[in-house]
Amino acid sequence: MGELACRKSSRSGSSTNCVDAARATDRIAVGDSKNPEGGHVRVDAFQWRAFVGGLKGGRFPVSGRCP
Repeated sequence: MGELACRKSSRSGSSTNCVDAARATDRIAVGDSKNPEGGHVRVDAFQWRAFVGGLKGGRFPVSGRCP
């Protein structure tokens, strides 16, 4: 994600399909952990927290998890 300070999930392994996330002012930039120079999307920080909270709370069905 260019010059952003990305944070990879602690559950990400070397052969998994997880994401990197970085704070970009009032937004969160999200990109593919296997392609750090690829594109990324920016999401409102409040919406990102709600999404992550929903994942942690089991609100969204997840077929696979990063080990």
